[in-house]
Amino acid sequence: MGRLIHRGGDLPDEGRSPSLAGATAWVNSPPLDPEQLRGRVVVVNFCTYTCINWLRSLPYVRAWSRAYEHDGLVVIGAHTPEFSFEHDIENVQRALKEMDVTYPVAVDNDYAVWNAFSNNYWPALYFIDAEGRIRHHAFGEGDYERSEHVIKQLLRDAGVDGVGDELTPVDPRGPEVAADWDDLESPEEYLGARRAQTYDASEGAGWGEHRSEEGTKPLRRNHWTLMGNWTMTPEAAVLNEPNGRIAFRFHARDVHLVMGPADRAMPVPFRVTIDGTAPGASAGTDVDEDGAGILEDQRMYQLIRQGRPIDDRTFAIEFLDRGAEAFAFTFG
Repeated sequence: MGRLIHRGGDLPDEGRSPSLAGATAWVNSPPLDPEQLRGRVVVVNFCTYTCINWLRSLPYVRAWSRAYEHDGLVVIGAHTPEFSFEHDIENVQRALKEMDVTYPVAVDNDYAVWNAFSNNYWPALYFIDAEGRIRHHAFGEGDYERSEHVIKQLLRDAGVDGVGDELTPVDPRGPEVAADWDDLESPEEYLGARRAQTYDASEGAGWGEHRSEEGTKPLRRNHWTLMGNWTMTPEAAVLNEPNGRIAFRFHARDVHLVMGPADRAMPVPFRVTIDGTAPGASAGTDVDEDGAGILEDQRMYQLIRQGRPIDDRTFAIEFLDRGAEAFAFTFG
């Protein structure tokens, strides 16, 4: 439980909210704009559906939207894509439905809304009062209690009666659960040519080459390698033949991989291991205890969620058919 300690006068005026007119499409709503919502408190939430940082903040935003909807709060997502497949409106609609996002979402494929807000973060929250002024912002994960207090204060300032002091309960599940920050020692790592940083070419297959994994050296922490016939594109590592593998030496509770089939009509089965064995009780939400899963959509997959103690471990994923595209590892 928390008590409100901020008054409306304590919140800075950060200027008039920019327009949302640059959105290329809308999900769950006809087009909206802060000017049309004058008299309502608005929260604009920048997101992209594969971002683990946004996913871990989503339970709070979703709960606020539902808890304060009848008090006049309008939550608007601004979906600004990171990867090319996140421009696909069908992918966005499918992902938001699976994540139980029912509030309006502006599809910001051209970064027009992002640039209008001068935003640089996923996730980002902008809190807009009933007069259309930005009164607070929050970047990244955390500070949820403060954010909810701001919502409460802006509603009270708008004349809403009966806004209590209790915080809204949240129910995060799967990848939405907060990271184990005390044991998170592996950073995000991209697998495409444009941003890959810790690929160990000397310890496995070269890009577009086929080599056996025999004789590979042990991976260093937070380094990764490929085995099989792969091609590097600017965004992803793309598997050309069946039975290609990716291995990553990590230190974290959770392992996620943004990936998908190059052709949605051709799902790709896969199998994951941790230190060479099936994950068992450490399986993530997208695999079974034997480590088996299937690529059907382009999204973030949770592959490992292990219990303590957390130590350096080697994660590996083998794709049993060609056509897998792997974009980025994230950890939790």
